Parts: sequence; C-alpha cells; structure tokens
Amino acid sequence: MLVIRLHRTGRKNYPSYKIVVTEKQKSSTGGRFVEEVGFYNPATKEKILKGERIKYWISVGAQPSATIHNMLIQDKVIEGKKIPKHKLAKKPASAPSTGSTPLTTGPLGASAGKPATEAAQPVVATPEEVK
Repeated sequence: MLVIRLHRTGRKNYPSYKIVVTEKQKSSTGGRFVEEVGFYNPATKEKILKGERIKYWISVGAQPSATIHNMLIQDKVIEGKKIPKHKLAKKPASAPSTGSTPLTTGPLGASAGKPATEAAQPVVATPEEVK
C-alpha cells in the first residue's frame, strides 16, 4: 500500500521535510521512496506542494498521513475535514461525595493507609522508648 508522508531531512535540531510517496512498510527515514511530491520547512513555514501529482497518487490509491491530509486541506489541494492528530484530554474525575477522608501518601508514593488527620500529627518518642 502506498502512503504520502513526511521524510525528515536537514541537520540536527533544524528539521526540514520532503513530502514523499512511499510504501507503508518502508522506513520513513530509509531514503528510498517512489516520488517526491513536495517540501516543508517548519522553521520558515515554507511549503511547496505539487498538487497535480498528489491528486494523481491519491486517485491511484495512495493514502495521505494525518499531517499531510491536514496540510493538503489547508492549502486547498483536496477538500474535506481535517483529521484530529492529538488525543483528547481526559475528563477530570469527580470528587468523592461520601464523607471519606483522603489518604496520605508515604515517602515513595505508596498509600500509608492512614487518614490525613492522623498522619499529620508528629510522632514524639519518649526517652524510655529511645533506650
């Protein structure tokens, strides 16, 4: 199966990407691809897309990655809705409504098993216990 995706190039900490058509099983950094259909530099926001070639490869059956799909929609090469790339945030847990006391955590993060009111009291050793 063919896929249209980003191929990272550029020096360390300064990436630039080729937009390539390649086999899905091949490594994205392997260097071998079927055709280069564009270029993207995130530092300068420079973007070059060969729209006719991209439309051809999509008509042949190549699937764009989520990032490329969103990029093509943004530049109006294809039409459709953008694909959400990031996971949604988890909903906050509801607070306990029954009168339970929260447990404190021990020095290693494990629950001490004591209510917070008991754990907050300092432990004082008597001189007889020290001997």
